[in-house]
Amino acid sequence: MKIADGEAALFAVKCFMAAMLAYWIALRIGLTRPYWAVTTSYIIAQPLAGAVLSKAVYRLIGTMLGATAAVALVPTFVNEPAVLSFALALWLGLCLYVSLLDRTPRAYIFLLAGYTASIIGFPSVAAPGSIFNTAILRVQEITIGILCGSLVHGVVFPRTVADRLLARIEAILADGERWSRDALSGARDAILDRERRRLAIDISELHLLSTHLPFDTARFLPRVRSVRALQDQISLLLPLASVVEDRLAELKARCGGVPDAVQALVDRTCTWLGDGVRHADRTETAADLIAEARTLEPEIEQGWVWRDMLLLNLLSRLAELVETHRDARQLGDQIRSPTSRALTPEVAMLLANASGRALHRDRGIAIRAALGTIATIVLGSAFWIGAAWPDGAGAVLIAGVCCALFGSADDPGGAIGAFLLGSVIGIATAAVYAYAILPRVTDFVTLAAVLAPALLLLGSMLARPPLTLITLGALLGFLNSVGLNATYEAGFAPFINGSIAQIIGTAFAVITVGLFQTLGADQAVARLLRAGFRDVARRAEGRSADKARWGSRMLDRVGLLAPRMKAAEEDPGKPLLDALNDLRTGVVAGDLDTLSKIATPEERALISASLAGVGRHYRTLDPLAPIPPEESLLADIDRAVDAFARDTEPERRRQGLVLLTSLRRNLFPAAPAYAGAPA
Repeated sequence: MKIADGEAALFAVKCFMAAMLAYWIALRIGLTRPYWAVTTSYIIAQPLAGAVLSKAVYRLIGTMLGATAAVALVPTFVNEPAVLSFALALWLGLCLYVSLLDRTPRAYIFLLAGYTASIIGFPSVAAPGSIFNTAILRVQEITIGILCGSLVHGVVFPRTVADRLLARIEAILADGERWSRDALSGARDAILDRERRRLAIDISELHLLSTHLPFDTARFLPRVRSVRALQDQISLLLPLASVVEDRLAELKARCGGVPDAVQALVDRTCTWLGDGVRHADRTETAADLIAEARTLEPEIEQGWVWRDMLLLNLLSRLAELVETHRDARQLGDQIRSPTSRALTPEVAMLLANASGRALHRDRGIAIRAALGTIATIVLGSAFWIGAAWPDGAGAVLIAGVCCALFGSADDPGGAIGAFLLGSVIGIATAAVYAYAILPRVTDFVTLAAVLAPALLLLGSMLARPPLTLITLGALLGFLNSVGLNATYEAGFAPFINGSIAQIIGTAFAVITVGLFQTLGADQAVARLLRAGFRDVARRAEGRSADKARWGSRMLDRVGLLAPRMKAAEEDPGKPLLDALNDLRTGVVAGDLDTLSKIATPEERALISASLAGVGRHYRTLDPLAPIPPEESLLADIDRAVDAFARDTEPERRRQGLVLLTSLRRNLFPAAPAYAGAPA
């Protein structure tokens, strides 16, 4: 999300106001470590008010869970520092594993529960008698930071999630209509392909924004179910548009071109997707286009040819594309409507069938990150305890926190390295403040004034995603070292020892994630593709009945693939195109499985043979060495086509031929035109 200079400046001012308010309150009530409250106010800061409130709630819950875990673990292993360190490592690893599987803002609860126990527990290893007081103070000071941050960001010129969501919905719908027009007109190029695949990332952004809606401060809040229904429809746009584009290209290349009547319908659809789709009569126009597409469908009779099958498939999918765009626009109107009553009968049905968004989850990566974090803490603790390093607890906990925060990235070493650079900058700045500026400060107002330049600059940088990691390291390094305690302490030895421990702990995390957790963009791409292959196989085997949830999970992987392909410095067009083709294949396979329940015995047997071949192909498919499907699968599909062409029930014949044509084109795009079933 791009942030303008003015918005970044306002965000920095609000962060500074929240931090100073939290610091003042912590001082007034006599808390001993008020810098925790200040740090928390920055950690929960988000440009959107609803995101701040949701993160604040999750952070508070996670902090309480982590404090409870620390209070339970430290007294239990009070005389065994090595065992206690291992127990804290296991707790952090478990919490990290759960948070990585969640992949929603709610995951912040588990992440906080993990490293809060470390922050409280490791410094208490040498002084376990104060664990309860430390935990209580930690919760109190974090609560103050949360309340101050939530108050300022939610009241002072708030940027609401609702406004951002509505703006993104309008942009996404307009982009989707433009991309569908381009698909129908044949204006395909590499730039357009990359833009289309951005739709998968847009859907993920809608999902993320919608999770913050219950916490938003806007007077009018769109309903989450309406957003979920819209996500379902947007998820269909890419596969449908790419199918229509493929059929038009095939007709023009190998089947003598597109009939004039069909081309005229395509042109009218393009016009409707331009200006007409936004007009009040769009529903009536859409109904006319859908009806005309159905009228133009060729009858599959004796002597039918491959061109007829392609036309039938094209017109069927074109009607579905029109219907999906119509439904998406109606849902956009529903989201803006202040009433919960469905605006149209179509919207009522879509809301009733809205599904929760299913996200990709990689248990292998989650286990790897958790084990890597545990290993980092265990190795660090062995050195700290064995060397009797007085400040070693600080190094171990910062290493564990870095692994937890960044260990799931494809290149965690780079992320932690940026954080380390920011920490060094923050500590150096803190040294200047602590020994050249703060000794001359005698009151709170002057303190706020001298802190303002540094914190305002860091706050504006925090609002810019490319600078987030360095800025976060600088903020934590500065605030934790500068000496924002209840009373000023000028001791140089504690400052330098604590700073060295923080730098060594962060650097140690860079080394250990390189050993245990670094995956690489190419391996991450391969894992995502393999997960998609497994899901297509499961769909072909009849083990994924919910098409909407299955499709959203597949499209979520497309969104995850795009940045990883860029990181691997490869052209994302081909792999992402393959992922969309896999999505289309899985959808068709599931629909064929449903159709087989009402098919004739012969048709059912041929569908089963075809789907079994699809399942075998995707079960054995290797993204690093892909192979085409076996020719026997093409023969099975053609035999099924021949059986459905002889079916005397019109609608079943139509559905079977539409689906089998799609399956044939998805799996064998270079195969010769169908010329009859093999002997």
